[in-house]
Order: sequence, then structure tokens, then C-alpha cells
Amino acid sequence: MVSQLFDRSLLRARQARARALGPAAFLLHHVALELGERLSVVLRQFDRAVDLGTPGDAAVKALIASGKVGTVVSAHRDPLRLDGALAVAADEEALPFADASLDLVASALSLQFVNDLPGALIQIRRALKPDGLFLAAIVGGGSLGELREAFAQAESEIEGGLSPRVAPFADLRDLGGLLQRAGFALPVVDSDRLTVRYSDVIALMHDLRRMGATNILRERSRKPLKRATLNRMSKIYAERFADGDGRLRATFEVVWLSGWAPHESQQKPLKPGSATQRLADALGAKEISAGEKTGR
Repeated sequence: MVSQLFDRSLLRARQARARALGPAAFLLHHVALELGERLSVVLRQFDRAVDLGTPGDAAVKALIASGKVGTVVSAHRDPLRLDGALAVAADEEALPFADASLDLVASALSLQFVNDLPGALIQIRRALKPDGLFLAAIVGGGSLGELREAFAQAESEIEGGLSPRVAPFADLRDLGGLLQRAGFALPVVDSDRLTVRYSDVIALMHDLRRMGATNILRERSRKPLKRATLNRMSKIYAERFADGDGRLRATFEVVWLSGWAPHESQQKPLKPGSATQRLADALGAKEISAGEKTGR
């Protein structure tokens, strides 16, 4: 049984609150722009594309504007109805699409909150036609390290223990393996980091609220945050992560995942022992047998 790390009902409620407050969408806009740029270098068209779970409309608009796709479908628990796009109610953990029915699945800052990411990736790969593309951005493990560190130190000092405050996002090194295990060909994982500066830690926490990105861990503390802990956390954050002008740094890591549904036309690695030239010859070096020692 898959562990339920995230409270996804609470996630939907937090995202609805963010829309009502007026979302802080700077990170989504950054990712949507990058999504369009990454699609622009793919030398093919995609007849049917799905934007899976992305909050807001930035990714749908990027797909439409790319000129690379025909039909765009917004698949979300609360799907947006936009000109030029279809909409379907869907959950990232239970896709409603038939096998081999899609040419492109894109997702922006959504899949990091899926409880069964390996299972979701397998479903996505099955929904893609042969040689279909999966392209997604998720929040990486390097995000909000400053806030995590400051909270941990403050809670340890004030309350004598720790409670989970910031979600443990996936590590870059693990995600390539997940793509391979899900059956994707030619998997690629890379990341970039953004540093956003704030006047104080409260401004950062307000932005997280307006991003729908506050704590949705099932094991989160239900107790109200003590004022003493908040004050101590704010002081630690300012002491450790302030620039010379007093503004505070907050790091957001965006991890990009891409992979193709297998197709016979794709490049494949050579079988072991099939090389026609020795590596030593290619490098212009002398080959030394395993039992031979090099001279000093």
C-alpha cells in the first residue's frame, strides 16, 4: 500500500484559498515560459496534448502559444475552461485517459504533491502514444531550505522537538530512476534554482499561502504555531540568510523531467560486446591488462 504523505483534500482547499486571495504566480509563470522554450526545440508537432494538474492557466496558455500542439486538454480536479482548450476533471493519481491516446503530457508544479509518483508516471507513460512526450516541472528538494533550517532550529530551542513544516520534495538523483522504472525511453532530468528576495519572513509565508503551497503533510502538527517559535524562527532566518541590504533569500528549485514513450525509431544503447573498436584505440592510449601494474 502506498503511504499517504500528503493530504490531497487539504491541497485542493489550499489552492482554492490561493485563487480567492489572488495567487502569487511568479514561479508558475517562470515555469510556463521555460515549458514553451523547451517545446520550441522539439522538431515535431503534437496532435493531442494534456496539461496535467497545473494550478492556474499559465501552462495551458504556454502550450497553445507554442504552436506545437493541436488540441489542448486541461486535466485538473477543478479544470479551467479557456478559449482554445478543452477541460476534463481528473486527478493525477487516477488518470481517465485510454492507453496510447495522447501525444504529449505536460505538467507544471503539480506532481510533487502526488502520493504515488511512480504509479502516476506509469499511468502517464501508458496514456502516451508510442513516441509521445512527457515533460514536467516539479518542485525539487533544494527548495525552501532556508525556511526548513530556521524552523527546525527555532522549534528545537523553543518547543524541545521538531514537527514537519516543509514538505520533503523529491531528490534530483532519484527521479531519473523513477522515469526508467515507469518505462520511459531517453529520460532526462535537470534542474535550475531561483533565488527570490523578501523584506521579511512573513512576506515569504504570505507568498507561500497565495501559492497554495503551505503545509499539507498528513503528519503535520495540528497545534497553532506559537508566537515565540515564529519570532525565533524569523530571527534565525534573518541572521543566516539576509543579504547586505537586509532582504532575505528564499531558494526555489525547479526539477525538469522528460521522457518518451518507447518507439522502434528511437535511439537505443548498443548491446554489451558489440563495439567494433577498442576504447584504448579511440583514446590513443595503451591498454593495460587487469593483472599488469603501471610503472611509477
